[in-house]
Amino acid sequence: MSVSGLSLSFAVYVAAYAVATLGCLAAVPRALSVAEPDTRRGLVGLLAGSGGWAALELAFLVAPTPGLRYAAYVLSLVVGLTTVGSWLYFTSAYTGRSLHRTASYRRLAVGVYLAIVAVKVTNPLHGLYFRTVFVQTPFPHLTIEHQTFHWLVAGLSYALVAVGFFMLYELCAEADYDTRPLVALVGVTGLPVLLDIVGFTSDRLLDINYEPLGVVVFALGVLYVFDTTFLAVQLTDGVDGPIVYLDDTGRIREYNDLAASTFPALDGTVGEQLGDTLPSVAGALDSDDQILEYVEDGEVRYYLVSGTSFSLGQTSIGEMVVFSDVTEVERQRRELSRQNEQLEGFAAAIRHELLNTLQTVNGRVDIAGSALTDGNVTRARESLRAASRSADHMADVVGKLAQLAQHGQTVESTRQVTVSEVAERALAAADVGDLTLVVAADGAVEADPPRLQTLFENAFRFAAHNGAASVSVAVTDDGFTITDDGQPPARDDPAPFFTYGQAIPDGQSGLPLPNLRLLAETHGWEATVDTAYRDGFRIVVTGQVGTRRA
Repeated sequence: MSVSGLSLSFAVYVAAYAVATLGCLAAVPRALSVAEPDTRRGLVGLLAGSGGWAALELAFLVAPTPGLRYAAYVLSLVVGLTTVGSWLYFTSAYTGRSLHRTASYRRLAVGVYLAIVAVKVTNPLHGLYFRTVFVQTPFPHLTIEHQTFHWLVAGLSYALVAVGFFMLYELCAEADYDTRPLVALVGVTGLPVLLDIVGFTSDRLLDINYEPLGVVVFALGVLYVFDTTFLAVQLTDGVDGPIVYLDDTGRIREYNDLAASTFPALDGTVGEQLGDTLPSVAGALDSDDQILEYVEDGEVRYYLVSGTSFSLGQTSIGEMVVFSDVTEVERQRRELSRQNEQLEGFAAAIRHELLNTLQTVNGRVDIAGSALTDGNVTRARESLRAASRSADHMADVVGKLAQLAQHGQTVESTRQVTVSEVAERALAAADVGDLTLVVAADGAVEADPPRLQTLFENAFRFAAHNGAASVSVAVTDDGFTITDDGQPPARDDPAPFFTYGQAIPDGQSGLPLPNLRLLAETHGWEATVDTAYRDGFRIVVTGQVGTRRA
């Protein structure tokens, strides 16, 4: 080999270990900012040990005398062995285990370390660990010929390093997002093993320890390239919900597989603003209750959306958005809220009926008293009978409200119900005189039959009080309509029609539409009035009705 070739080869080795030394030492301050104490200690120890190891390997190459080179190599063996302990400490802490805190393991580790160090430093006496030979290729240098004890220690060291790899791999495999880049980064740490083998079996590489080179790539990659991913795996261990990671500007940086399957819009959006990709999620984050209502596979689900920043030390590197499925709890909360509104509506209806009845009874009793004063017994008797009928009507209304309350719970099971059949039964049960029924468009809906029949009964009672002679029912693509030929709505706002005690002054006709709305809501439907329809009065029921037109 030419002199220039020898110089280049030597320079490459020197540069590699110099970079490894400086890289490890430069990464220590950033590693010191890792929040979790045990993970921080392990990572700093790994960096310091690897940096010192690389520096001593560098000294072994450039020391001016064989004696200094020998001393540098022995020290490198002592310092380098500490990286095995630091590696296991780091991987145990990072993966959430307690092995690094177990006193018996720590005592065993220190004992084994001291025993191996004793063999290494006494090598000049027994030569069981290595011997030195001065060679000329690929450049003049003092080389090391490892002996039996070295390979025993190397085998033990690599076995322990493999245990750390397994702990990391197990955690990465459990993380519900693409961790292949992270696994590849971890794998880089094991590449020096191949270089060691090549250096031992051939003259292509120096027979020297290459491990510091792998550690510096791993450490720098963890701290500067995959910082978010690496921390995210640790943070989300055991979290089984969708997770999205944002950088410190709110742009999407990473997300787990469950987030990708739940929110298909995330596909290919790395680098985009969360608000542009998932505006509803961004809105939920900014809302007071942080509840996201989301339709997933045709089913409405609810997620509690919470965001928390994570950082290295005082430097924020992003935000983690966690979605907790609170569907069942939120459904119960909304059902309870609906029932509370229902109870308030019932109270308003009863209060309304009570006031009407009280006014009627008082008026009739006054008339009866005046009639008796005038000696008109017949008129007094009729007035008292009218007062009694009003009281009976009040009892009947309260009874119907109590019956309706039994139907007020949200429907849990439904089946396909033919609308025309239910409507005909409702007409017969509603006692609405000569009101006729026309089925304009028949079909089936997913409903609870008793509640659906009661819904139609209330619609027909309203139609009768609205001056209708006929009422028609029509199944639509997203629900059904109930139309009578009575008076059209006199107002543009449909809400008052469905409010107990406000819809219509008449005590009897003011109940059916609020009752109808209540029964629609128990199915998850919406009921409104088509105020633009002027040929009569049209009630429109829509929602997840599951219609099937005939």
